[in-house]
Amino acid sequence: MANRTDSSNRCSNGKKLNDGMKLIIATFIGIVIGFFLGISFPTLSLTKINFPSSILPSVDIAYVENETPETSSETLLHTWSSRTPLHRANSSNASHWKIWVPSNPRGAEMLTPGIIAPESDYYLRRLWGLPEEDIPVKPKYLIAFTVGLSQRVNVDACVKKFSEKLFTLVLFHYDGRTTEWDQYEWSKRAIHVSVPKQTKWWYAKRFLHPDIVAPYDYIFIWDEDLGLEHFNVEEYIRLIKKHGLEISQPGVESEKKITWEITKRKTKGEVHKDAKEKPGRCNDPHLPPCAAFIEIMAPVFSREAWRCVWHMLQNDLVHGWGLDFALRKCVEPAHEKIGVVDSQWIIHQTVPSLGSQGEEHDGVAAWQGVRDRCKREWTMFQSRMASSEKMYLKELAAASANSKIP
Repeated sequence: MANRTDSSNRCSNGKKLNDGMKLIIATFIGIVIGFFLGISFPTLSLTKINFPSSILPSVDIAYVENETPETSSETLLHTWSSRTPLHRANSSNASHWKIWVPSNPRGAEMLTPGIIAPESDYYLRRLWGLPEEDIPVKPKYLIAFTVGLSQRVNVDACVKKFSEKLFTLVLFHYDGRTTEWDQYEWSKRAIHVSVPKQTKWWYAKRFLHPDIVAPYDYIFIWDEDLGLEHFNVEEYIRLIKKHGLEISQPGVESEKKITWEITKRKTKGEVHKDAKEKPGRCNDPHLPPCAAFIEIMAPVFSREAWRCVWHMLQNDLVHGWGLDFALRKCVEPAHEKIGVVDSQWIIHQTVPSLGSQGEEHDGVAAWQGVRDRCKREWTMFQSRMASSEKMYLKELAAASANSKIP
């Protein structure tokens, strides 16, 4: 019995050794064959990889042919695309799939997110050197004046109130004359925009887009006929921050009549946010023109407030009449965030520059034609605002009713 057991064990052990050797030999042969196959095909061609929707619901990644090691950074990730075949190139080659990122800004869906610069600025740059060294100090605020050459002396005095380190300066020229301003040193750093016979709100809609002025904490959009002898801009900014004003203006003094009580400078206190008006002018003490109101001659907007106000500007209504009553739509609560700074005031010189830019028509004087257009625009703006709100409420009611239908 013992001899049989020993013989059986030897046979079993020999069989295991033979099986092990076969496995080792087969593995070695497989490695050799794989090596020769690998060096026979140097280029790498991988097809599109689809990640499970639970991991990456809206983005696919495609690798393309890696022809040379030097281009590996370009070929590692050829494209981002959505799953829909509509975003493929007109080619059956998977390597021609296009980028498509729906969350990108409109029009930039075919770009990878990292290359997109959705905002800009008015910072002047050099044509040489390193870009990061172009701007030693970036201004935090922007001041835009709408000007004509006849007011250059007053504009010069105004501009000197705004520090070059703190402010980007923009001049909108309604008379088409720009080179004459070169007599002033500060003109060399200004952004000059010249389109004859246009208003500051026409310019603002087209050249102060929120994505262009996004770097600036506050945007000043001022007339040219303002006296700033009693105005300190740094103190003004300190006060509007202190009092939480998103939309503001300096208090106004003038030798001529001031239309609205709330814009008049009060001699006591730093800021006021309301005023008593003539009987019948205010249906609510928290609404314009008794509160939540400033005029449009010297407004100052926070970045966020301006983004809203810009969208409210109408392309065809260039004078801005009626806009002052609607500014409250852009901040909440408006009667707290719109106000007048009394301790930093301005003098309204009331120079009728717009009238001289009009034209006589059908026997109507140029200035009168401009005035009539202003009044007409006010009525049109009010009508559009009322119609828009009425339509919105109607759609809201319809949506609410539909949601209740079982």
